Amino acid sequence: MRSDGILGARGGGSDQNRATASVAVESRRRWLKRRETWLVLLGVALHAVYMLSIFDIYFKTPIVHGMDPVPPRFSHPPAKRLILLISDGLRADKFYEPDADGNYRAPFLRNIIKNQGRWGVSHARPPTESRPGHVAIIAGFYEDPSAVTKGWKANPVEFDSVFNQSRHTFAYGSPDIIPIFCSALPHSTWNSYPHEYEDFATDASFLDEWSFDQFESLLNRSHHDPKLKELLHQDKLVFFLHLLGCDSNGHAHRPFSSIYLNNVKVVDKIAERVYHLLEDYYRDNRTSYIFTADHGMSDKGSHGDGHPTNTDTPLVAWGAGIKYPRPATGHSHSDSVASFVDKHAHDMPTPYDWGLNRVERVDVNQADIAPLMSTLLGLPGPVNSVGNLPLGFMKLNEAEEVEAVLANTKQILNQLLRKSHIKMSNSLFFKPFKPLVDHSSSLSQIDELISAKRYEAAMKLAVDLRNLSLEGVHYFQTYDWLMLMTVITLGYTGWMIVLALHVLQCYSSLSGDLSRKGNLSVQKKDSRKVYLSGCLLMAILTVLNLMEHSPPLYHAYIGMTVFLWTQIFSEYRLIRGLWIYLRERKAGYFIKLLFAAAVSIVIVELLVHSFTERKLYTWFFLIAGFVSSVLLHISIPWRSGIPVFVCISCWFLSVFTLMPAEIPDNNNLVVMSGAIIIVISLAAKWLDTHAEGNKFWQSITFHESRKPMWSKLYFIQIILVGVSSVMVSLSTKHRTQNQELHSSHQFINWLVAGSSMVLPLFSGNGILSRLSSIFLGFAPPFLLLSIGYEAVFYSALAVVLMAWILFENASHHSSKAKDSSLSEENREEHVTIGSEERYLQLSDVRIPLIFMVLFNVAFFGTGNFASIASFEISSVYRFITIFSPFLMAALLIFKLFIPFMLVICAFSAITKLVRVPRLGCYFLVILFSDIMTIHFFFLVKNTGSWMEIGNSISHFGIVSAQVVFVLLLFALTNLYTRTIRVKPLSTSPSLKTL
Repeated sequence: MRSDGILGARGGGSDQNRATASVAVESRRRWLKRRETWLVLLGVALHAVYMLSIFDIYFKTPIVHGMDPVPPRFSHPPAKRLILLISDGLRADKFYEPDADGNYRAPFLRNIIKNQGRWGVSHARPPTESRPGHVAIIAGFYEDPSAVTKGWKANPVEFDSVFNQSRHTFAYGSPDIIPIFCSALPHSTWNSYPHEYEDFATDASFLDEWSFDQFESLLNRSHHDPKLKELLHQDKLVFFLHLLGCDSNGHAHRPFSSIYLNNVKVVDKIAERVYHLLEDYYRDNRTSYIFTADHGMSDKGSHGDGHPTNTDTPLVAWGAGIKYPRPATGHSHSDSVASFVDKHAHDMPTPYDWGLNRVERVDVNQADIAPLMSTLLGLPGPVNSVGNLPLGFMKLNEAEEVEAVLANTKQILNQLLRKSHIKMSNSLFFKPFKPLVDHSSSLSQIDELISAKRYEAAMKLAVDLRNLSLEGVHYFQTYDWLMLMTVITLGYTGWMIVLALHVLQCYSSLSGDLSRKGNLSVQKKDSRKVYLSGCLLMAILTVLNLMEHSPPLYHAYIGMTVFLWTQIFSEYRLIRGLWIYLRERKAGYFIKLLFAAAVSIVIVELLVHSFTERKLYTWFFLIAGFVSSVLLHISIPWRSGIPVFVCISCWFLSVFTLMPAEIPDNNNLVVMSGAIIIVISLAAKWLDTHAEGNKFWQSITFHESRKPMWSKLYFIQIILVGVSSVMVSLSTKHRTQNQELHSSHQFINWLVAGSSMVLPLFSGNGILSRLSSIFLGFAPPFLLLSIGYEAVFYSALAVVLMAWILFENASHHSSKAKDSSLSEENREEHVTIGSEERYLQLSDVRIPLIFMVLFNVAFFGTGNFASIASFEISSVYRFITIFSPFLMAALLIFKLFIPFMLVICAFSAITKLVRVPRLGCYFLVILFSDIMTIHFFFLVKNTGSWMEIGNSISHFGIVSAQVVFVLLLFALTNLYTRTIRVKPLSTSPSLKTL
């Protein structure tokens, strides 16, 4: 008899001496075990190292040090001092629009807009959070992506700011913001209120009043403190008031609440009082005022993403050095930059209800405010700033405008030159930023034009040079991206090829076919040459990396990739034999191969997109239910209810990925789920008992012997499920009424959950018997950890797993090639894989693919496994209510793992049922997972909200970790599945009608 291999039909083997064959088989088994152990260890090491690569590629800090500050070249700065008012969490629309009575909430600042200053919208870049927003305003650069290493809590690298460049800075406000800029600044006077003041249960506008009171107290003290008064009359001073009220009230009460909207009026009143206080104090008209916000607030009272309600913030500037209002001409606003960092459409007219259509509006990027403040005070811009000076706000003559823009340009150019110098000093093959290789001549030309008073031409050249400098800064920030991404991609590709070659060589008939045809003669001398060449290449690349002072991980990335491709080229005889083998195939074979590849790619792509769109699983199971039922109807040559069962079970599971990830409490549904579990288990028990004589069912109902204790054990498990359902109701009811977990309830819950998971180890060793026992064994802890519909999901998943087993059993039974019965002709070659295992066929690719779909459904069926926060902590309240973070997290994670356990137990049973090597299927799972890994590698984000960035990292990390995660679960579930026994399928064509 002939047996299809994974790449095609295999021929008959030659007769060998039994004793010699036995020794050869045992030797090959030991070799295979060593090779698989080595592959697993290599896979773990490779994924651990490559997982770190995203931090070298996407999350390197853009901040560099060593640049010289560049002050603007004009003798008298427009202002001696600047007051910066930042209203945290203030939305632009809520600031500019009128209230329900038609009255504007900020009458003072509105009067400024119409009569004294300039206005616009400042566009923030996600993440729209307080720290990156303030850093953009005060330091001129956006979120440092390397802050991910600090959990987004702080900037990991020191940076320059307007405060650093000032003579002295006075700052008052939140303890979360003020210390970031002033705690290490010697020329600063600052204070912040205690954290306890930030109480969401109160009206937080008093925090704004606190900041103003501190500022007012400062000025009052100066009347009795000559040194302070002398300091206050110096130039280059910055006063910063951080007004947190709108942010706190927006979170607690939403931005449509009367408390939030009233806080806008409070902020406006504070701006008015600050203005009059300073004007009365100095009386010299040398004070500049800037009012803005760090971010907005969504309708739900949150912020962080790139929605316009979060990115659009008000900007009002007036005082020394600021232009007066101008009537709008054409469009209602004149943008100071070509594009905005929040990437929204900004050519829309000013909303009519703002009542400002006739006043020219100047929009800016948030980082543009830093060079604006620096130029007003005649300070060098922050050396790390990437902001463009918004001339639309500044009252300067033509020569001063050019000098101001030139200083802004030189400051950004210096960053480029510093990055270029750092990279050039460490690179053997340095590639400069070609557009600015001759930047010196551009600067000289600008100076000549200024000397000739050709200011318009000088301005154009300076702006063009600034834009090129920004492009150059980005060029050097991503200088190593192409090299690193190429190395990592080649590494993953090499790893997948190594896995594919291993599966073809060890788990398919290909190796035997090629050996018989003489295409696989092994010559150690040739392999040594390949390994020697690989070692030589690795040595050369290591020396080059050392000469370039590359980080240690660069050596690991490159070394791992070279090693993998050396392994591939060492198998060149297998690859050549495979090529010859494929050339001999007919067109029909390639059609099958391409069809299998296309289906695999579609499923893998579906899995990739399912990480962000759970509803895709609904469509998958609706289609899978229909297609599988049709295939079963065709393949089963008698009337059967199996196709209908498979279809209904798939459609039932499809409902759950339409439900919200936030699970609502529903104890009655959890209790009802216990009844559903009992009904399913009784049906399985009846089938296990009454269908054993049927030749179709005997593969999954086979028992070497039946012990009376098995039936008793089964009913004990059913009783435990019933007890757990009752305890769900009792525990929750008592805890709700008495605000505590009764100690006896707690004891029973722990006892039932713990004991139930041990009982499956003593159940029958047939597939249906053991899997039903495992299903019952994990049901009590899952029910006790459930709060709503996820308890029903447990049953739905189990029913689909049973449908999968029935589908595989039917497919295996109806196969024309009876792979379960090994012929004498090829028994020796089969036994090298396992005592009762056959070679993998092309059609067996469906098994790891279906496993991956069900495994991912276990990830996202009732929530988002990428974020444990998406699961309710109340799930653990039937076991513990006293706060214990480690135990609570352990229980929550255990709950998430239970569906995975069911999927892997079913997978292990199926590999035994169809007699394919489980490790071979495991390597195929890892191969397909790494296709997803490469996809997610390119989807990692270092811009956007912290949630978007974090999710992109977690998606990449989850798929990368599957090589370890799946293997550990295999080892764990092996305790339950290793004793499962399957009776060989009968070759008799006669089958009983079901």
